[in-house]
Amino acid sequence: MRKSYKQILTKPKTWPIVKLANNKKSFLNDVSKNSIKNILNKLNNKNLFEELETTVYKEKLRIQKNPWRADPPDEEDFWKKIQSSLINVGSVPSNIKKEKEEEILKKIVKRYANEISSNFKSTHYKFARRLIVTFFARLLNTARLRNPFGNLDLDNKINILGKKNQLRELAKVGTIVMLPTHFTHLDSALIGWAISHLGLPPFMYGAGMVLFNMSIFSYFMDSLGAYKVDRRKKNLLYLETLKTYSTESLVRGCHSLFYPGGTRSRSGSINQNLKLGLLSSAFEAQKIINKKKVKSKKIFIVPITFNYQFVLEAPALINQYLISKGQEKFYLENLGYSNSYKIFKFLIKFFTKGSNISLSIGDPLDVYGNYVNKNGDSIDSNHKKINNKSLINKEIKNSLKDLSSKISKEFHKGTQVFPSNIIAFTLFEEICKKFKKLDFFTILRLSQEDLFLDLEKFKISYEKILNEIMKLNSKNKIKIFNDLKINIETQIKSGLDNLGMYHAEKPVIIKNDKIHVQNMKLLYYYRNRLKGFGLKKIIQTRFNL
Repeated sequence: MRKSYKQILTKPKTWPIVKLANNKKSFLNDVSKNSIKNILNKLNNKNLFEELETTVYKEKLRIQKNPWRADPPDEEDFWKKIQSSLINVGSVPSNIKKEKEEEILKKIVKRYANEISSNFKSTHYKFARRLIVTFFARLLNTARLRNPFGNLDLDNKINILGKKNQLRELAKVGTIVMLPTHFTHLDSALIGWAISHLGLPPFMYGAGMVLFNMSIFSYFMDSLGAYKVDRRKKNLLYLETLKTYSTESLVRGCHSLFYPGGTRSRSGSINQNLKLGLLSSAFEAQKIINKKKVKSKKIFIVPITFNYQFVLEAPALINQYLISKGQEKFYLENLGYSNSYKIFKFLIKFFTKGSNISLSIGDPLDVYGNYVNKNGDSIDSNHKKINNKSLINKEIKNSLKDLSSKISKEFHKGTQVFPSNIIAFTLFEEICKKFKKLDFFTILRLSQEDLFLDLEKFKISYEKILNEIMKLNSKNKIKIFNDLKINIETQIKSGLDNLGMYHAEKPVIIKNDKIHVQNMKLLYYYRNRLKGFGLKKIIQTRFNL
């Protein structure tokens, strides 16, 4: 029986996100005002007119080349009017030109702020939360197929590891910023369930605008506190408004969540290049809080590591990754996530197959990159409290560098290894070693007839990797699933059952005492989940993958 957690704040009116929603107009006005201030400071006497022109050009190109269903219906009209206003600015007297440019800037930023904003309602949140919990519980508990009215057992399939109690205590004295790894669109729904399960109040989080294209996600994203992040928009005005939106919500004490990798990992590995833009919003928010001298207000950074045995989007993601390398042209396979029906169908198949999922809560940090104790005090490597005054003047560049490094370390420590991970890593490395005279991309194109190993030889290598993982686990550098403690034959059988279970073609099968690779690119994707742990030295392949 798993522990049941009581709600930290039982009354919705006390939730920070509800307080913000009740003062949404004032909040968005502050976001717009401060965004404009930040944009003008960043331009620092550079030509505002040129920046506005660049923004209009990029937006018109986006509308033409990459429109989405979630886009506002008046997109084209709005940007035509902005363009006309810019043309008119060219003919006004120079003494009022700056004023007219800033009026246009204000219109654009106000639109961006409203577009980004969430539509959180506590009544919708409660309904969406109950629906998600019931839906996932019925799907995850495979016994429901035989006994649909039995007890729900959701947390028996989604295992929450790590600093659960510390997270709850810190949420009582400060503001939490959760930073999860990002492998699949399911991450947002599962982290939402975990937040509710742990008794935490709802979080604000940035959800990719693409999710709002799909009706099944659009309602839940709005109801669960998601604000919209449109990754098509790379202009300064939008990015600064997005960052300011995050900063202002943190200043108001709203617990927040965003993906420091920026988007789903295309390679299947933990993203090492963390996006520091939104991370810097936590730093800026802490600076504002410090100046206001708000009692007991501190922002805590909490890394979260997701661990799946397979990812629905893997075929498309790995193709996108390989194309980005520019070495080969791979045909993009269908993402399989294009509409609500496909998502619903996938969820049923995914969860009723009984595959385990885990998420690991890492050691919390302050915005300067220091670990914190259970009371929220910043501590050094000797677990001694750090004087807060010495932190306040710390530069953002060094702080973000330290923070990014610690987050990456926690992601690795939070990785829970399943037998399927070891199978993928071991087999891919052994195939590369077998064809050591071929280059990497040629190996990916080999025919299935060539892609096999003797099963007994494979077991020997599997055991070597397993032993190294056990050593890493003993040093608290990685986590292990219980199945890694049973005999190797059973481990391999379990791993093969779960590795790519939903894909049309499973990456690996066993036939005639040999282990065969049926899809080398997919195997590479799943192999990458154990990248960065120093395991390559065990098999000693030459590729720096």
